[in-house]
Amino acid sequence: MEKSIVAAGSYVVGKKKSAVLQAYLGTCVGVAIYDPTKDIGGLIHLILPSQTSPESTYEPLKYASSGLPIFLNALYEAGAKRENTKAVVAGGALVGPLSEWDLQLDIGGRTLEVVETILTDEGIEIETSETGGFFTSRFSLDMSNWECDIDPCISKSPPTLHELSTPEPDKINQTIEHIQPIPQVALKILRMVDEDTHHFKDIANEIRNDQVICARTLRLCNSTFYAKAKRIDSIDHALVFLGQDLFVRLVVSVFIKDFFEHHNHGYSLCRGGLYHHAIGTAIIAERIARLTQKVSPTLAYTAGLLHDIGKVVLDQYIALASPFFYREFQEGIDFLELEKKYLGITHTKVGSQLANNWYFPDSLIDTILHHHYPENGTRNKELTHVVYLADLLMSRFHAGFELERLNTDSLASRLESIGFSISQFQQVLDLIPTTSFASFLSAT
Repeated sequence: MEKSIVAAGSYVVGKKKSAVLQAYLGTCVGVAIYDPTKDIGGLIHLILPSQTSPESTYEPLKYASSGLPIFLNALYEAGAKRENTKAVVAGGALVGPLSEWDLQLDIGGRTLEVVETILTDEGIEIETSETGGFFTSRFSLDMSNWECDIDPCISKSPPTLHELSTPEPDKINQTIEHIQPIPQVALKILRMVDEDTHHFKDIANEIRNDQVICARTLRLCNSTFYAKAKRIDSIDHALVFLGQDLFVRLVVSVFIKDFFEHHNHGYSLCRGGLYHHAIGTAIIAERIARLTQKVSPTLAYTAGLLHDIGKVVLDQYIALASPFFYREFQEGIDFLELEKKYLGITHTKVGSQLANNWYFPDSLIDTILHHHYPENGTRNKELTHVVYLADLLMSRFHAGFELERLNTDSLASRLESIGFSISQFQQVLDLIPTTSFASFLSAT
């Protein structure tokens, strides 16, 4: 049966067919609405209750207050009748570990309130509502019979303890040594970005030296997301068409894709989960950097893309342990402490070792090592704080890609370090990408 993922800030409407719509929900809210008499239905994936900042880029499907009415109109235009429609609502979790700001903001709870108000005013019966809780869930609508399922993303039944064993440090070191390094041309571009010395001609010359990266970059430039009427047939043309900053981000994403994409059974909660999370974090980090003007947006994008490279090394070892992680989230145990408990080492430490072996710039090594606790950074604290915040937003509002939770006990001071206050946090939420994120993923 065909399965379609409904990304955050989007919806799908259609007639009865052999297909399943799915949304991965953490703090977000999913709403499935269907008319069984006309055999029309769909699902929408909402991020926030309402727009929080008039200066932000307005994406109406992101918000319950504007997105749900748009979704309802699409259903009615497709032939559904208001008086016959039924709804199922899911999500709005307080994804642990909890902190005071979770309870103060109660973003998922307020999104649910807006959804319930709109549906009540519309006279639509909420047939089932499974909301709140502490876990990421998978919300499914079977379009062949209009049945809905709400399941945890990870099984709550862990393997028996005798099936688990902490990997030997030598094994992890061997894995680090045997991972194929990223191309030299990519490392040169990373250094250019870190030193803020990247120029059109330099970048173009480096890319021409690697036929694989050159071909893949041109293919991505000509994808449906980027291409216009005129085909891009050279690196120089791509630079002119996209502009230097977007071009650099695109190239970095190209060479990282293969590195992440083959790992789907440990940290990943869906196919390509590590890469999806990396791209989303990179996009949000770039937006935060542009807003705060504390660090280079291109450097922020690159650091966001690379922050979890240590998970590639540990992915094969965590597959059996992942149910234990899931079970212990509700107990408030720190994510890095859980990694130490079951793996003997953290993905941040392994990632910094890998980055050091590959001669990454110091600022990127430091960000990879400290992005869970950015105040411990020593090389570029503002960059580390930007990536921390981007990672936090991605894990809370684009749930379902990978297994991770960030500590928020010091969120106020971490926000202040890049010029934000807790009262402005909801404005920061408007930086979360929706349609552009989905389009970029399909293009890459």
